[in-house]
Amino acid sequence: MVKPPALKPGDMIGVIAPASNVRMDWLTAGVRELERLGFRVIHRPDIGAKERYTAGTLRRRLDELHTLWTNPEVKAIVAARGGYGTMHLLPHIEAARLRAQPKIFVGYSDLTALHLFLHRACDLVTFHGPMVAKDFSAGPTHYDWDSFQRLVMNAQPAGKLTSPHVETLIGGTATGRLVGGCLSLVAALVGTPWQLATEGAILFLEDTATKPYQIDRLLQQLWLAGQLDRVAGFVFGEMSDCVQHPDQGYQLAEVIHDLIRPVGVPALYGWRSGHSEVGNLTLPFGVRARLEAGALDILEAAVA
Repeated sequence: MVKPPALKPGDMIGVIAPASNVRMDWLTAGVRELERLGFRVIHRPDIGAKERYTAGTLRRRLDELHTLWTNPEVKAIVAARGGYGTMHLLPHIEAARLRAQPKIFVGYSDLTALHLFLHRACDLVTFHGPMVAKDFSAGPTHYDWDSFQRLVMNAQPAGKLTSPHVETLIGGTATGRLVGGCLSLVAALVGTPWQLATEGAILFLEDTATKPYQIDRLLQQLWLAGQLDRVAGFVFGEMSDCVQHPDQGYQLAEVIHDLIRPVGVPALYGWRSGHSEVGNLTLPFGVRARLEAGALDILEAAVA
């Protein structure tokens, strides 16, 4: 995997909106927060465009990605928000242009589609972490600055990462490349050229507002597609608002445990990355990690 150059104080961050349309007041707040943290920030004037449920037309969103990625001043690309629409871009992205200028890419939710594209088409390490008009806009309690710095600003192995309230579903240790993202998008890309490569991997999966039977269906899809047969271990996110109703009488963790138990590998549940209300942790996709009791040990640097 290609490791992008580390981000430094004073570097320029480019903000893109390849998915749903953006609330401009939230974007402004997120830009101010990144500037407070010591970065310069740039985005296109038309980032506030709206076309049905996306941030403007496919052409606008595709041009935005290519223009900011190939801008030599821009050292990192951070998504404004998720929602839906990133998949539209995949057949049209000029992978050679992106490969020629490796950059840090940060996002989650619908941006899982771009993570998978960058892995399969560009062999690039990417980062599952806070977005501008979501987490950064809400202030320091809504993102984890320590993990962000350790992973994207330090060309050394980040070492052990922990998450509050994480629980062990299945005990044990495992080592492998950390990959994954939003479960709905990972499942949606099965059978495409950008399908996630899971063999020997520690698979991180998270989602939001998805009912337990829908989580069951998505995991069954991955199972039937052979995506879970040879994973080394699982890490599940907090799975915010993934309930049938308040008195459903069972926990989602129980459902997931029963579904993955036949795989016979270690599993954690409740990791705070992605759709988390507070303390959104950054995770590096594409580097080796060790899953152990309640923690992830990042064994190699994610940036160069």
